[in-house]
Amino acid sequence: MRIAQLVRVHLGAVTVLFMLALSACLLVAGLPRAAQGSFDEALRGSLATAPAAQADLTVSVESRSPSGDLHQRSEFDFRDRRWREILPAPLRPLVTAPGHQSAKTVLTPITGTGGHTYINLGWLSDADQRVEYVQGRAPGKPSSMTYENATIPVFEVGITESALKEMQLQIGQTKVLGENDYVAVKIVGAFEAKDPGDRYWSHNLDILQVTKIQPPGQLDFEKHITTLIPDEGLAVLSSEGRNLGYHWILPVDPSEATALAAPDIDAAVADFDRAIQLQASGGGYHLQTGLPKLLALFLAALGTAQTVMYLVLGGLLAVALGVIALAVLLLGDRLDHTLTLARARGGSLRLVAGVAGGVTATAVLPAGLAGYGLSYLVPGPALPIVHLGPAVVVLVAVGFAAARAARTYRTPLHERREDVAATRPSARRITLEVLIVVLALAGAYLLRVRGLSGGDPFLLLVPVALTLAVALLTLRCYPYPLRLLVRLTARGRAAVPFLGLTRAARARSASVLPVLILLPALGVSVFAAVISDGITTTQRLASWEQVGAPIKLTSNIEIPEATIDRVRALDGVEQVVIAQTGRVQVGYTAERAEAIAVDMAQWRHILAGAPIGLPALSDGALVSPDLRGRGTFDIGWQSRVKLATRGVIDSVPGFYTEGKFMIMPLDVLIRPAVNTLLIKGDVSLDALARLVPSATVESQERALSAIQDDPLTHAVRWTLLVVTVALAAYALVAVVLSLVVGAAERARAVSFLRTLGLSDRQAQRLTVLEILPMILVTALVGLGLGLLLPYALGPAVDLSSYAGDLPVGDYALDLFTPLALAAGLAAVAVLGAYAHTAISRRRNLGAVLRVGELT
Repeated sequence: MRIAQLVRVHLGAVTVLFMLALSACLLVAGLPRAAQGSFDEALRGSLATAPAAQADLTVSVESRSPSGDLHQRSEFDFRDRRWREILPAPLRPLVTAPGHQSAKTVLTPITGTGGHTYINLGWLSDADQRVEYVQGRAPGKPSSMTYENATIPVFEVGITESALKEMQLQIGQTKVLGENDYVAVKIVGAFEAKDPGDRYWSHNLDILQVTKIQPPGQLDFEKHITTLIPDEGLAVLSSEGRNLGYHWILPVDPSEATALAAPDIDAAVADFDRAIQLQASGGGYHLQTGLPKLLALFLAALGTAQTVMYLVLGGLLAVALGVIALAVLLLGDRLDHTLTLARARGGSLRLVAGVAGGVTATAVLPAGLAGYGLSYLVPGPALPIVHLGPAVVVLVAVGFAAARAARTYRTPLHERREDVAATRPSARRITLEVLIVVLALAGAYLLRVRGLSGGDPFLLLVPVALTLAVALLTLRCYPYPLRLLVRLTARGRAAVPFLGLTRAARARSASVLPVLILLPALGVSVFAAVISDGITTTQRLASWEQVGAPIKLTSNIEIPEATIDRVRALDGVEQVVIAQTGRVQVGYTAERAEAIAVDMAQWRHILAGAPIGLPALSDGALVSPDLRGRGTFDIGWQSRVKLATRGVIDSVPGFYTEGKFMIMPLDVLIRPAVNTLLIKGDVSLDALARLVPSATVESQERALSAIQDDPLTHAVRWTLLVVTVALAAYALVAVVLSLVVGAAERARAVSFLRTLGLSDRQAQRLTVLEILPMILVTALVGLGLGLLLPYALGPAVDLSSYAGDLPVGDYALDLFTPLALAAGLAAVAVLGAYAHTAISRRRNLGAVLRVGELT
């Protein structure tokens, strides 16, 4: 038999199979690429936004004796090259850019200050590229002076302009440092960073700004600043009598990071640390980095994203294969006459199976290649599934076609009347199905009890087992209520309900197969819709928790009353609530707590309609759990205030989530120093920032956008949306194909009944009653399965990474999408039934019924 000729004769069925295979191959190869590309983008964004001090690799050593001191830039360069040579392979793509080196002292007190003011010495290998002097001059060679009958070195240093004021220092001033082994510093210039926002400065914040530390049990703060010395000063800098450390910064390039390589980096960092300790002479070298922690946080979120995506993509693949199987059945029905004739004329079973597989391969093999090729238009790395997915689709389609032909035509005469007598399942099949149901229920129970981690492979099997178990139960149970209806309709005089429901209850395998397609399609699409809605709801809640108001304006200094009036006068401002925040003294001890003084009634008013709320407060204070049970507080804040505890609050939206904190009425303060504004209205954030330059402006809408625009979150929601749409389309195609596959047999039955006087309207009702029960039952069961899966997987899938770090567990039952899909399926089934009867009406009875079938 000529396969090309069969393809031309049955071009319509071949085209349908081609299009379905093409879409399946494109989805199964393209979606993983897009998802993995989003994962890579998320990792790069996470590393790029993290402080460089956490993401970069820093090799450090503390010089313990003058023999270990480094006095030349060449000594730093030699070690930098050595560290790069011993980098493990997983780290080398990340560490390609040139780094920098530094030498710094720590805890170097100004002599005679009692250890409350510290000026440390610091050398940066690229200081000339990073700072510019705005006062005085750049430091030069060190000199010496006599102090307490001893000659000590004098370092010329530069200091930040802000530190001059904060530490009450002046250019030209000389300070002696140390408690026994003294040195002196002469401040010759003040500098500013050329780019204060550069991630570089996270390694050297001690140089840019004064560090304040409150020692335990003390009320006063220590002040620390690191000054800059030139290369000439490095030659004199010694560890004798002071704490001196050397640092080599190996910057990590976020653009080279990939999610696939992330799991190997943790072990590589540990190997690098061990290599440093073995290679460095003199010992004491170690690696400092927060890269493993950053990657661990990312991988935790990635594991959840991969779990959700594997579930929905696995369901999509299963549904796509089921729809392709339906298309293969359609093509097989079209080939039935040819293959039956060939078998009756002595054609071998291998020949018949080969022809069926060859015609199918003619459709699916080009579709697989085309889908695989088109997937390369999708940005992202090529995962193994990209190569294997299209091959699986092609092999399953061809294998199913060949196996079905071999089974169907194993004897020359293969005609059966499954519409007359329903076959009973074998004991072996019943046992297998019962085993699947029991294992699915046991797995769901263990999943709820154990709360498995997202990477556990058992997690991926439970939803599949549940879906298969529900499909089997549906297949076995849905004929029974139909048979009950058949008995009821048999007592009536109308023949159409009896005949339609009888045919539905005795549906053959081609009519039952759509159940195995529609049920996972509906279940997975509803699951995706519920998960997406849950994430969206929690994201909105998280944005309100982060900001605490529609708009929040916080300043590090007091906001003048005139400025507040100008804010109130801005276009779009509906209400402004003033507040004061700060750190207060609890009692007369060194204990401190965060506090906010605000008119709670006004704050509650601007939160009307928000998913967060606050308790009422007219006097006293609401305190955190760490401050509960203390009765009345004596607070030191501008003046002494006594406040009675009026309740306990776990967090203050927009301000405090843990530790010691309290809320008090604004009127308890004699003269509030307002530094916070809570604003309701549609107002420009840039206008607010211009009015209050010292303030940080946040809004709930901007916080929500930041959460939703996270690459990992966007990838999860985008994939859920695409899969939902694809599953809906496949479900509709499955309904149409199920109508077409059984069209010939249904037309034959209707033609028989037309000879007995069946009218066109009765034929339409008969067709609807035959098809609609299966659609409705499957839609309801799929809807229930989709609503069940989020709760079944709840303990094992942590979606908080995509919802502002809030747990996603309140899955609202928004049935619009599921009901719309179920209604669409029913509508397509009804329209298909009417179209089928309209086509059948135009057929000649002689073309449908064979000679002798009417006698």
